[in-house]
This record gives sequence, structure tokens and C-alpha cells, in this order.
Amino acid sequence: MSKISLWLAKEFSGNHLKNTFFKKAGFIPAFTMVELIFVIVVLGILAAVAIPRLAASRDDAVLVKGKSQISAIRSGIALQKAKRMMEGTVPFIPASLDNAALDTDNERLFNFTDGNASNILEYPILSKLNSDGYWFKDTNTTYKFQLTTSNIATFTYSSLNGTFNCSISPDCNTLTQ
Repeated sequence: MSKISLWLAKEFSGNHLKNTFFKKAGFIPAFTMVELIFVIVVLGILAAVAIPRLAASRDDAVLVKGKSQISAIRSGIALQKAKRMMEGTVPFIPASLDNAALDTDNERLFNFTDGNASNILEYPILSKLNSDGYWFKDTNTTYKFQLTTSNIATFTYSSLNGTFNCSISPDCNTLTQ
């Protein structure tokens, strides 16, 4: 490259012209106050739209978690009934679903801790009191699932017919549909 073409490239490059113009005019390149306020307003609008949607998706996740766990529990009961029928074990329907303590945190629900082969779930659900999206054992045949602080669905296990049903309430309809 010749000296002239190097000089032209340097002289007419974008940054060189911009820096020369601002230095001569006495300006320092920066954002104006209007531009900054506009960006802050746009970010505020996006946050106002996004935050309620994120909260709703958390509630939906708790609901889906409950539905899938109820399905797994019911399938486990049916599996144990079929297994006992094939083995000729009487009664066909399990007498209880676990040997967990009542109203206690970190208990293994729907799973026997003594190595019993008649576990309803291979991997237990751990109980947790007063927490959204968790189960706890209320009585020997009653389990509760907490959707939210004020919405708790009660499920009762019947060893007579092997059902795991929810009492009539709006929460039950939501979880079992």
C-alpha cells in the first residue's frame, strides 16, 4: 500500500472522523437524558408484563406436579393389587400405603422404610408441612396435598377397594381432572 492510500484510510475512517468532529465541536459522546428515560420506561413496561406471568407459571407447575404424583400413586396402588393377585397373596389390596409418621416433615410417603417389596412408589415423596406443592400424612389413610397456603386437597385411601380419592372440593376437581 502506498503512503497516500494509508493516509486516506486513516483520515476517512469512521472513528477518526467522529473523534475529530467531537473534539473540535467540544462535545463528549454520551446518551441524552431522553434516551435514558425512554430505556427505563421500556424496561419497566416489560417487567410489569413479565412478573405476573412468571407467578402464574409457578402455580401451574405446582398443579402439574400434584396431578402427576396423584397419577403415580394411583398407578402404584393398581400395580400392587395386580402383583398380589398374580402371587396369590390375600388380601389383594395393600392394607396401607406406607409406615410414615403423621404430620411430620421429611417422612417417606407411599414407600415402606423397612425394605418391604410392596412399595407403592419406588422413589418416595418426602412430606413437608405448610409448603406449597408438598404432601403430608394426616391420618393412617388420609394424605393432604397443599396447592397454596389456603388450598389443601385431602385424599383418602380405602384398603377395601384400593381407591385413592379426593373429598369433594374445588381443589380436588382441579387436581384430578
